[in-house]
Amino acid sequence: MAAEAKRLAANAAGDFFVDSTCIDCSTCRWVAPANFDETEGASRVYRQPATEAERHQARMAVIACPVGAIGTTTKHDLHAAEAAFPDQIAENVFHCGYHARSSYGAASYLIVRPEGNVLIDSPRFARPLIRRIEALGGVRTMFLTHCDDIADHQKFRDHFGLTRILHTADARGLAVEMPITGREPIRLAEDIALIPVPGHTRGSACLLYRDKFLFTGDHLSWRPGKERLGASRDVCWYDWDEQTASMAALADYRFEWILPGHGHRHRLAADAMAAEMKSLVQRMKRAA
Repeated sequence: MAAEAKRLAANAAGDFFVDSTCIDCSTCRWVAPANFDETEGASRVYRQPATEAERHQARMAVIACPVGAIGTTTKHDLHAAEAAFPDQIAENVFHCGYHARSSYGAASYLIVRPEGNVLIDSPRFARPLIRRIEALGGVRTMFLTHCDDIADHQKFRDHFGLTRILHTADARGLAVEMPITGREPIRLAEDIALIPVPGHTRGSACLLYRDKFLFTGDHLSWRPGKERLGASRDVCWYDWDEQTASMAALADYRFEWILPGHGHRHRLAADAMAAEMKSLVQRMKRAA
């Protein structure tokens, strides 16, 4: 739990605050952007919530924070915020919340579908979240985009009996039920394609759902300050040239949404997204 004694001086005066245990994962900044932003390598409350809707979003940020770095000076009932996750993004796609410290606060997502629900990367194994996922039909498949964001995957496997999917290049001794290999796309179902995108890690992969939603792991995200797509050379753990080549191949696909593990999700019309992808590839080539 956050401690008022560790409250960062950059916080706006008032009830909600971020303390010095913040790891700058950015979760609160896109869960409750009206109240949280970044300053000097950490998040802060730049404006106190002014409406009940804003207070609810701020409480959701409290629940989502992987290290419990968000606190309040007064006691809040968090039950509604707990029950808000998984939070619907669009159609049958949800943000799970409950980010995990072991994944450095990476986001995870749930696709609810009649053929079996799919969990993309692993959130914390938190009982309120598990009850809500059960109410939505449980989980049949867990797709792990890469080795960094696996968090509580084993607990989810033990509870739901799900099938885990991970590229063998990122397995690191982990035996999953459905290992994937190579660099060719894999059609998991009529509406789901798995696309290897080596670069950030050797076994990084994306999941494309309905040719509309692209779950990108740490391969690709939206840069809100610059209002464009981005990839980070600073956190490319395997090979930047490989990541650039993977991005160029990914640019041939059609999609509207990017839903990353780290960074901001975003939606553009398919043609606009395609143009953004081509622009990003050119910038990455120039940075090589």
